[in-house]
Amino acid sequence: MSFKPTSILVTGGAGFIGANFIHSFVGNNPECSVTNLDCLTYAGNLKNLAALEGNSRFRFIKGDIGDAALVAGILADHKIDAVVHFAAESHVDRSITGPEIFVRTNVLGTQILLEESRKHWQSGVVENFRYLQISTDEVYGSLGETGYFTEETPLTTNSPYSASKAGADLLVHAYHETFGMPTLNTRCSNNYGPYHFPEKLIPLLIHNIINKKPLPVYGDGLNVRDWLHVRDHAVAIETVLKNAAPGSVYNIGGNNEWKNIDIVHLVCDELDSRLGRDAGENRNLITFVKDRLGHDRRYAIDATKLKADLGWTPSYTFERGIAETIDWYLDNQEWVAEVTSGAYREYYEKQYGGGVA
Repeated sequence: MSFKPTSILVTGGAGFIGANFIHSFVGNNPECSVTNLDCLTYAGNLKNLAALEGNSRFRFIKGDIGDAALVAGILADHKIDAVVHFAAESHVDRSITGPEIFVRTNVLGTQILLEESRKHWQSGVVENFRYLQISTDEVYGSLGETGYFTEETPLTTNSPYSASKAGADLLVHAYHETFGMPTLNTRCSNNYGPYHFPEKLIPLLIHNIINKKPLPVYGDGLNVRDWLHVRDHAVAIETVLKNAAPGSVYNIGGNNEWKNIDIVHLVCDELDSRLGRDAGENRNLITFVKDRLGHDRRYAIDATKLKADLGWTPSYTFERGIAETIDWYLDNQEWVAEVTSGAYREYYEKQYGGGVA
């Protein structure tokens, strides 16, 4: 029997994937209300949710998942019957230079959210309940030239970021095994699409190309990633939330592998014509830099289980998705300027000196 939530709590919903999920979920579920809890760090922006202002089924609460009393109050006051947990520190480079906040947010924050969710679930305030942890393929470590990550692949992390996400995943598993809590876990490949903060590869490439800034590429640029459109990811999350058996883990991938340098070349070439530049002009901005510490060589997701069990398949071709993504950033330069100005700018400018791919 499918699960039909009536009031969900989304953490980190002002960020990239969380905001896209909220837009998708609100549109698909007129019978359900959505509460977004977000502490609005540099990568979270309420502009991402501006289209929902005035919507009676959406509310925003500024706060931290580590605030147990706040979380408990939200769960009880709004009779939350599903938690979808996106909130996380997520940039690998920053986890290398400052790992403490990653452990505090991704591990301890998740444990507090889990514990308050357990108390709420066991209180009987709601008849049915689900807790869905949004994770990453980076918890699996690195692949060789062949093979794919499955849900049975051991967790083998190579950066403080991925280690903190793996720690959170293991806590979710422990709460299911120990308390019988109805948890779910998804692990996705690299996302791309609208509202992506411009520290990440594709939006940073677009921003730097527009402004004729260098495009620093780590190492030889031959690291491989599997790319998934964020709106396909949003649909997959909703599918798992409503239809997966408690305790399940599902990989979500686009079956769309690209070498980092090929992505850089693609975005450069797409923007040549859009910006009225000579063919190949943007490639002259590429600068190879020293490789990142612990840089995983290849990620590739096997999403067979999700397709076989729940019938999900991605709807975006990469050609369509990347073209729409580039056009979105070109059409939304005001958004880019806002999220990279003021309090954001000092941090953002530091990214120009490091690798992006």
